[in-house]
Amino acid sequence: MQTLHQHSVFSFLEGTVKIPEIISNAKKSGEKYAALTDTNGMYGLIQFAHLAETENIKPVLGCLIDDPCNKSLNAVFLAKNNQGYSELCRLITKRKLKDDFNLAEIFKTDLSNFFIITSSLELLKRIEITEKLKTILYAELISTKKQKSLTRTIYNFAKEINLPVVASHPVYFKDEQDILLHKVVTSIRKNTTLANLNSSDTVDEEYYIKDSNELEKIWRKLPEALTNVKYIADNCNVNLEFGKYKFSHFPLPVSETSFSYLWKICFRGLEERFKPITEKAVKRLQHELDVIEELGFTDYFLVVWDIVREAHLRKMLTIGRGSAANSLVAYCLGLTQVDPIKHNLYFERFLNRGRLSPPDIDLDFSWKERDEIVRYVFDKYGYDRVAMISTKVTFRARSAFRETAKVFGISESEILKYSKKIPWTSAENLPEIAGKFPESKSLKFDEEPWKTIVNIASKLAGIPRHSSIHPGGIIITEKPVTDYLALEYAKNKGLGLIVTQPDMYPVEELGLIKIDLLSQRSLGVLRDTLSILNKEKNELKLA
Repeated sequence: MQTLHQHSVFSFLEGTVKIPEIISNAKKSGEKYAALTDTNGMYGLIQFAHLAETENIKPVLGCLIDDPCNKSLNAVFLAKNNQGYSELCRLITKRKLKDDFNLAEIFKTDLSNFFIITSSLELLKRIEITEKLKTILYAELISTKKQKSLTRTIYNFAKEINLPVVASHPVYFKDEQDILLHKVVTSIRKNTTLANLNSSDTVDEEYYIKDSNELEKIWRKLPEALTNVKYIADNCNVNLEFGKYKFSHFPLPVSETSFSYLWKICFRGLEERFKPITEKAVKRLQHELDVIEELGFTDYFLVVWDIVREAHLRKMLTIGRGSAANSLVAYCLGLTQVDPIKHNLYFERFLNRGRLSPPDIDLDFSWKERDEIVRYVFDKYGYDRVAMISTKVTFRARSAFRETAKVFGISESEILKYSKKIPWTSAENLPEIAGKFPESKSLKFDEEPWKTIVNIASKLAGIPRHSSIHPGGIIITEKPVTDYLALEYAKNKGLGLIVTQPDMYPVEELGLIKIDLLSQRSLGVLRDTLSILNKEKNELKLA
């Protein structure tokens, strides 16, 4: 195994290694394990674990957590098991949400479900290192030349107190030549230019992926450090149960199962929607209910029905859209307003036994009322079991070009002159953009400094710039949300909005089912129009 300390692009303008690159390199090198330890976050951890398992590589899941008041106090926490994974989620959440978070204080709690490695001598001297802690805590020995003096000091201290050591090689970028890319993204994060970037803000130039043989050669005189790497990796066994849906159970009346209750509600709706009820409608409804139950989505439909029912009780305008209109169950539950039998709409387009992804029912609410219904969901199902989903804002061609040019010291006016001729496309197209798009033919991207700028900018493709809030995505979980993933404040902490660290794709990979409660201005306009008409009608009656 090459390293227990590796940062991906999801370390927000810190690491630049893409997750597929980590897995591909591990597979190419014949590695049995791969680890990911982004800083204060698990943004890419689920995607990493899923891809690693797909490629038959064992994922070691962890996080580098630092102290907000003193960044030199930091340690890598690696989950031993599923309980350790959940505790890691809660630890990251606490680091993100609590202003009084103190890393040293964490070491006074039960950490038996982690392996912990640290190269922070200050942290090692600050905490009480008990015999129990020595079974999971390791002094991290870093392999690079610049860290040689610190590594020797940490090694001597570890031997003095009988603390085990572990070999480590932190990774922040893929190849040796990517040090410039690292400096560019660091300059973007620090909002400065390359010329003004402090060396203390960047990482060691050797923090790229090195060959395992090279690392083994470095540590050949200290075999225990390598043996401990293998021991830790062998004993980190987290199973995130991909493919298993994890959704909240709907609170049921006495003597009801989820399926029996959904069956009753749907057939009640069938009686209201169809007069008379036809044999075709009954057979269609029974078929859909059987598929929903077989796939394990019964509680999901009950929860969505409950949300719509509450909206109707509050006199809110709401309507479901998208492929849910193909479902007779959705029609009978009042989620949609289109008769799928009359219009010959196929249920299988919405949900079928061969579909791998969960059903997706988009519910529209007036932009003035949507927040009220979201609060209802939090109040009913619990603030610890409901969360808004984040979204990651990534670099596209224009933003990548603009931010890269800025750190190279190009003026705003010069950047604008070029960027307005760049089409809305992926950043990876930048080096060939002049030859592909007519509006970009005048760009001199084959001349310096533009050649270097666009080549670097193209590598920002898909790299997250910052986190935001999904326009409508919300999850409801059976256990506390932090059993499954970490939470943080949305971009504007002052608003107090808390969102999931991973975005919708890894959230769904993990088996958490997203419900979309969307805000629509058109429904708000319709609501205002009806209100005005009703008011005028009453005034006419009074007159």
